[in-house]
Formats: sequence, structure tokens, C-alpha cells
Amino acid sequence: MRIVIIGVGKVGNTLVEQLSKEGHDIIVIDINKKVIEKTINGFDAMGVLGNGADHNVQKEAKVDLCDLMIASTHSDELNILCCMVAKKLGNADTIARIRNPEYFTLFIGDELGLNLMINPEYEAAMEIFRILRSPGTIKIDPFSNGKVELVEFKLCETNPLIDMAISQIPAKLQLKMLISAVERDEDVFIPNGNFVLKANDKIFITATAKDTYIVLKKLGIFKSIVKNVMIVGGGKISFYLAKQLEKVGISVKIIEKNERKCQELSEQLNKTEIIVGDGSDRDILIDEGLMRTDALIILTSSDEENIMISLFASSKKIKKIVTKINRFSYYSMLKESGIESIISPRLLMSNIIVRYVRGKQNSMGSTVLNLYKIINEKAEALEFIVTDTFRASSVPIKTLKLKNNLLISCIMRNGQMITPDGDETIEIGDNVIIVTTNEFLNDLNDILQ
Repeated sequence: MRIVIIGVGKVGNTLVEQLSKEGHDIIVIDINKKVIEKTINGFDAMGVLGNGADHNVQKEAKVDLCDLMIASTHSDELNILCCMVAKKLGNADTIARIRNPEYFTLFIGDELGLNLMINPEYEAAMEIFRILRSPGTIKIDPFSNGKVELVEFKLCETNPLIDMAISQIPAKLQLKMLISAVERDEDVFIPNGNFVLKANDKIFITATAKDTYIVLKKLGIFKSIVKNVMIVGGGKISFYLAKQLEKVGISVKIIEKNERKCQELSEQLNKTEIIVGDGSDRDILIDEGLMRTDALIILTSSDEENIMISLFASSKKIKKIVTKINRFSYYSMLKESGIESIISPRLLMSNIIVRYVRGKQNSMGSTVLNLYKIINEKAEALEFIVTDTFRASSVPIKTLKLKNNLLISCIMRNGQMITPDGDETIEIGDNVIIVTTNEFLNDLNDILQ
């Protein structure tokens, strides 16, 4: 596909990196010459210097001939205008990064010339909210409108799954789940029934939302319910997260050093305590109740500051720490130090757009409903809806010739989850969840050899 990306900041740069990996023709537009040069030199991309909302600049970038235009500048209004100009020039699909929640409530995408509006800060807040719902987990990714979840957690030394083959788990522990992937040290496994679990493995289970709670309870993963949360940093993610936490009665405290931001937050949030202070100051954290908090969420604009605060909180044995990071190179550093729950808004946005692109590429086949990068982007979990183009419908799974390093993790049929065995079949209309280390699955037929 030919894709034009307007605005190559942190989000735009991540999009260029991911979409160029997927083999698309990328053209970027930015007002900063150095940014354009860096992008062209770093990736297989073309660049146009100028204002992305100028129709002459868009024509130079051949937006009229592209398949998709993504507006990812720092301005919501500019992103909307870019999309409207693109619609005037041609028939490209348009996606805009929109951070102002009012635009989501006042307009539908078509009214603004948009095929998709994405708010990465809101998406990040919702991911943190899901983690706080089950604080013993590292990450929870929802499928099938939240009916099914892919849950990541670490096996501690006392976990009953230690030294147990996966095939033994259903009979011995009566758990309704499927282990879909395992991370051991730096290696990734899509396990079969003979795979034996070890201490410190990070495992990914697929289960219904209801069964997830039961599984985590039986395995001792489910810890005490989060009752109070401390957030460092008063940006948009903090606002969206605090709103959600207020709704379920969780006590929230936000520490932000910018007085103007604090004033805005105090006007927008009814029950959240707002503290003017530097969250990187250890004394302030201690004085404001760090040792009594159930979860610390670190959301400043500085990766380095977030890392330092995380390491300090980890040294104080804080129950749950969630850290926002933009630079992917910092992920391994944090994980090695024991900080497991890491959030990246721009990676979340990238996942949503990659899912959209793959669905558009394959509009006549099996639609990609959900896509998540897992295990430091070494594997993917994808949800497809099965159409009549699938070549192996109604065929027992045990007779299918599937690609290596791939697992049919779940089948949703008529709203019910089926944990697939060899005798099960995939039927038209099913939702199917696939976990794999294979790259660039666009269609359910791609799982077949």
C-alpha cells in the first residue's frame, strides 16, 4: 500500500518504522527539514517538506494517489484539516490522531472526513485501567468486545504450574484456559502440550473475562484489589485514567509540578487529589504516601525520569508499578530491573493502525478485528472473523497443515468461547484468535502452509 504520514514526531516516527517493516511505500510530510532528512536516511521512505494541510504540499506527496493518509501532528485541528484536504484530493482512507475527547462526542468520523480517529492517550489509560483491575498481571489485551482476554503474568517459584507439562494442566488444576505463548529469558515459545513450564517464565493465557479471574485466583496471581493509586505526571493519560478510577471508587492522587496543569485537573476531576510537586523528588513521594499506595503509575513526559522513579519505587517494594515509556530501547532495561508493566501510547496507536492497514489490504478476505504485539514485538496475537474465503472451514483442526510457531488460541462462536482441540473445526462467522511469531498475517488463510 502507498501510505502518507503527516507529522513525524514520536508517534509519526513509530508509524514510519512499523509500516515500513510491513513492506508499505511510505511518504512523510513535515515542516521540519531535519526531521525529513532523518526519516529518509533511517527508513525506506520518501519525504516532502511543508505544511501537511496545504493542498499543494499534499499533491506533491501524491496524496491523491495514495491508499491511506495518516495525520499525526501535535494539533488535533491540523490533523482534521489534513484529512479533509486529502478527501478533496482523492479517495484515500484517512486516520487522525485526536487527543481532545470533545471531538469524539461531537462528531462521527465521516463528518470530519475521517475513516478512523485514534486517541493514543485514552488507549493507554484504558490499558493501565485493565492492569489495575488485576494487579498481579503484567498486561491484559481484550478480544471479542472484551469477552475474551489474553493475559500476561510471571510464574513465581511457588506457582503450581511450575514443572508441569501444559497437557497436564486441565486435568490437574481444572483451569479453563489455554497457554498461548511463553517467554523464557530472551526466547519466545508457541508451546505444544509437551512444553514444561519453569519458574520465572512469562506466560500468556487465553480465557474468558470471567474465567480469567478464576484462573488468577487459583494460581495465586490475583492480589488484593487496588483501593488507592498514586499517579506521577498530570498529562492527558493521567486525566483519562483518573476519570475511570473515580467511576469505580478508587482513591486517586496526582502529583504534577506544573501549577497550571494542576489547576486544570482540579477543575476537571471531582474526587481526585491534586498535588503541586515534583514527582521525581523522593521526599515528596514518601510524604504523599508512596509506602501506603497500592499502585504507582508514572506518566511524566520524560522516559529517563519515569525510569528513575520506577527504580526508586521498586527498591521500596511498591506492590504495583506501571511506567510509560516511548523509547523502545528502554524496555529491556526496565524489564531486567523487575518493572514488568510498561505502557507506550505510540505503540498502542501503531498497533491500531497496523490492524486497520491489514484489514484494508484484505478487504475481501478474513477481517483482522484485533491485533496486539506481544513479547517485545517478537510475537503477535490477532483476531480474525471467518468468511467464506477461508479454505479450511469445517475441517478438523488436527488435519490442518498449519505454519510452524502458530497456535489457534480461541474460537468464539455465537458469543461462546471454545478452547480448540484437534476435533474442533473453524466455521464461517466464527471469531478466531491466533498467536504466532510469524510476521504479517493479513488473512486467516495465512495460517495454512
